Amino acid sequence: MEGDIDDVGWRVLRALQDDARLSFSQLGRRVGLSAPAAAERVRRLEASGAIRGYGAGVDAARLGYGVTAFIGLRTEQRHRQKVRRLAAQLPEVIECHHLSGDRSFLIKLRAGSLGHLERLIDRFAEMGPTDTSIVLSTYLDGKPVTGPPAAP
Repeated sequence: MEGDIDDVGWRVLRALQDDARLSFSQLGRRVGLSAPAAAERVRRLEASGAIRGYGAGVDAARLGYGVTAFIGLRTEQRHRQKVRRLAAQLPEVIECHHLSGDRSFLIKLRAGSLGHLERLIDRFAEMGPTDTSIVLSTYLDGKPVTGPPAAP
């Protein structure tokens, strides 16, 4: 896919990641295109799957979810689908990654309190041993994709 995106396409992606509420006129001015050309670029990026959607950045702590944690889970093959279903079902889970190595899954979630977190850990612990890390502070969250990956 990265071979299909030229420099203007990357500028469009950077601008939309910075502010997805830009009008096509504003976007065009930022990247050097007319409004119709900017709209067409966005439509092509959406159709290709490079743009998956649009959203609002929210402050989870201000909404009552002040505890962010990562749960590492080791589980047997027979429990993997159950882990995926539970992660998709729980609104507190914001990421779930299937891993290589010692852990089977790494689950990022937000909870309202340590007691709330403990109950969430218990739900996953039914499927295998867990180890949990609580986030003390965050220095970088949601860094945008800004260009093609560097060649090795």
